[in-house]
Amino acid sequence: MTGEYGFKGRKSVEEGQIYTLKITDIGSQGDGIGKVEGMIVFVPNTKVGQEVKVKIKRVVRRAAFGEVVE
Repeated sequence: MTGEYGFKGRKSVEEGQIYTLKITDIGSQGDGIGKVEGMIVFVPNTKVGQEVKVKIKRVVRRAAFGEVVE
């Protein structure tokens, strides 16, 4: 049986990992929104159009939360 992200028992992003993504939208709380392998990632203190390196802090069922790293 395939998992909710298309991989058997595996999420597309992992806590503690760093990914590069492009901010494509702003959420209702003001956080930037981007995607990594189809999973939504919320990133505070970003703006639409930015390409940022993000460290994933928390992963929930359908989204992840990260912070910008230099």
